[in-house]
Amino acid sequence: MKKLISFLEKLDEKKIYYKLNKVRDAIMVEIAVPGDRWEVEFFADGNVEVEKFVSQGEIFDEEELDKLFSDFG
Repeated sequence: MKKLISFLEKLDEKKIYYKLNKVRDAIMVEIAVPGDRWEVEFFADGNVEVEKFVSQGEIFDEEELDKLFSDFG
């Protein structure tokens, strides 16, 4: 818990946007920064996992939304 609180305080200090969620047996901190999205999971046993989703910089038009629904709906 100490790692999580310290991490959240640092995000607040640096004014980095985040939201909290519960997944599996962990608290997930979802972080949105320009071009990236990070998922940092803090487990009760002290383990921390980090997954990064990095944009390739490609911008799509509104038709891409149809693909979202057809592929994942």
